[in-house]
Amino acid sequence: MNDYYLQIKAFHIMVALMSGGLFALRGSFALAGAQWPNAAPVRWTSYAIDTALLTAALMLLTILPGAMFANGWLAVKLSLLVGYVVLGVYALRRAKTKRARVLSFLGALLLFASIYATARSHEPLGFVRWWFAQ
Repeated sequence: MNDYYLQIKAFHIMVALMSGGLFALRGSFALAGAQWPNAAPVRWTSYAIDTALLTAALMLLTILPGAMFANGWLAVKLSLLVGYVVLGVYALRRAKTKRARVLSFLGALLLFASIYATARSHEPLGFVRWWFAQ
């Protein structure tokens, strides 16, 4: 499986961007009052993309088994991911008020951007690292 590391990594990046893009699209339309973002076919597409993303991530972890403990940025990325998922659920379904949905959506987008920055920089500080880079 080591021979396929670059392909798996490229696939992981692609489906991560698809997942974030679909969430941003669904959230924007849901906040605008559209009904289709929570329709079953759209949800199932989101589940399929997220399953592919998780599968690729687990494959990468099996190729580099010590990566989880050797890289602080990966632990930060996974922690941010939990917050992203929770806020995403509130933004699309659970929040009772429009204000709570908007705040949850914006928070989830901020966490997604933080995940991206952390993954790109391989630094636990993510954005902060970019701000102070020389």
